Amino acid sequence: MNDSTHTTRIPLAERVLEVNDTIAAQNRAELARLGIFSVDIIGAPGSGKTALLEATLRVLAERRHPATHRGPAVLVGDLATRRDGDRLARWCDKVVQISTGQGCHLEANHVRDAMRGIDLATVDLLFIENVGNLICPVGFDLGQSAKVGIFSLTEGDDKAAKHPYLVEAADLILLNKIDLLPYLTFDRSVFHADVRLLNPSVPVLEVSATTGQGFDEWLAWLERRPAVDPAADLAV
Repeated sequence: MNDSTHTTRIPLAERVLEVNDTIAAQNRAELARLGIFSVDIIGAPGSGKTALLEATLRVLAERRHPATHRGPAVLVGDLATRRDGDRLARWCDKVVQISTGQGCHLEANHVRDAMRGIDLATVDLLFIENVGNLICPVGFDLGQSAKVGIFSLTEGDDKAAKHPYLVEAADLILLNKIDLLPYLTFDRSVFHADVRLLNPSVPVLEVSATTGQGFDEWLAWLERRPAVDPAADLAV
């Protein structure tokens, strides 16, 4: 045996991320080719992700011109049950529920497979509701155009500092359930200071899925989305 022969072992986690990133790049190229803006929404259980999407889809349906042939679609990640998907299906006819079983996050292959269940030619905005988790989903690229982090007042004003990776990776942060401020000991100045320390340029919008507060700004952010290149090359 030649002692000079060495076998390089790549850690399993590194190989998994490499495969994920390859599929994510393919997802991004396909969505760009079709002119679809996609948003990965990450938040803890109970932060109000589904309620926010319900309200968003309802308002989008009210504002959309009847002659418009393209609209939103939603991919919903959850460990079990179809309850979130069923709720969103009341406001959107293109919803795919993704069951991850024991998986604590969505991966690019989940998104790729779910995209096959939608007529993407009729979509211009794709929401991806990730599994309720503030840690695991951040490290997995899905091929999204933007990453939105949701925090809620009921979680406490220290959550941005305790979950820096989401804050650093986010293109937008939503502080949800702002209507509950009078009833909670939530210090907005602490929350905003922590966010600014971690990500000085990220926009922060205070919203309420219940009252609609801040929704004009949220929808305006969606409408200002950067143009995606319809001629993007699919070869990755």
